[in-house]
Amino acid sequence: MKTQEFEEKATQALRSALDEIAFAQVVEIRRPRDRSEATVDWLARVRLPDRELWLLVEVKSLGEPRLAREAANQILRDRAGFPEAYGVFIAPWVSPKAAEVCAEAGIGYVDLAGNCRLAFGTVYIEKQGRPNQFAEKRDLRSLYSPKAARVLRVLLHNPHRAWKLQALAEESQVSLGQVHKVKSLMANREWIRVESDGVLLSRPEELLGEWAANYSYRRNSLRQFYSSEPLSKVENDLASTCAASGVRCALAAFSAAARLAPFVRYQRAHAYLEEVALPEVVKVLRLKEVPSGANLVLWIPYDEGIWYGATEVGNAVVTSPIQTYLDLHNMHERGEDAADFLLSQVIKPQW
Repeated sequence: MKTQEFEEKATQALRSALDEIAFAQVVEIRRPRDRSEATVDWLARVRLPDRELWLLVEVKSLGEPRLAREAANQILRDRAGFPEAYGVFIAPWVSPKAAEVCAEAGIGYVDLAGNCRLAFGTVYIEKQGRPNQFAEKRDLRSLYSPKAARVLRVLLHNPHRAWKLQALAEESQVSLGQVHKVKSLMANREWIRVESDGVLLSRPEELLGEWAANYSYRRNSLRQFYSSEPLSKVENDLASTCAASGVRCALAAFSAAARLAPFVRYQRAHAYLEEVALPEVVKVLRLKEVPSGANLVLWIPYDEGIWYGATEVGNAVVTSPIQTYLDLHNMHERGEDAADFLLSQVIKPQW
């Protein structure tokens, strides 16, 4: 909701950006007299050396692509009454993708930190990289929370399926309300499109890229062990022990990538394991817990969603390509290289 304080800050941000132009003078910033004059939020009159120019200003509380596109369409409709006008989108924080939308639509943007791009007449001003306290961190926390991430895994694992929201909630094992929230956040980024048979993921690589940048495998509980056996035997014994006991276990990270898309050698095995099975696994495999020098790392999952899409490859269950990519992306020992190889060889061909 647009509060009075927010609108005052937005007005000041626009004035500050225009004040950078020595030969331009802001004559007035006002609301349209009524909807017959204009439907945008504000009209700003700017005096240039050779003429006066109207700015059609649309203000949104979020700076995501969908809102930027809505603002551009609103401005376009009002240009009938102001044919020489220039459009400006203002939001607390404007995402890089939203900035691209503005550029494609031929309008400018300003955020509350002073980042901007304005290009009209002989005026061109662009400022980027200013720290922005309004960057939508809360939005990121909502989109990549454990329950929301379950929905993302389902969408990325089934990239060509259109989902009715109830079916998506059931497949993700979350509430219908949670699915609605994720749908809204993704729609703002233009990562989904709504069709007659449901919602369909439209930009999976953008979604996965942002998720990976905000993901850490350290959200899991990590237990480090040493075994005197070769890694291949440790992995096989772990898989067979868990299968015989009926507990969930999935090779992860480098251990999973080696079976999905071999790329690098690794000196440490990784696997997800149900916590209840840990004592038996340690006993049967004769593992020694160590503070350093481990060659087996067992992860107790931070959420049940990590199991989604796990599949059997050879004689062991491995995490899905999506989960494997996420875990590898920020790991040392060439984890990012292995993740990129998995993306190019396994994940992208499915898209």
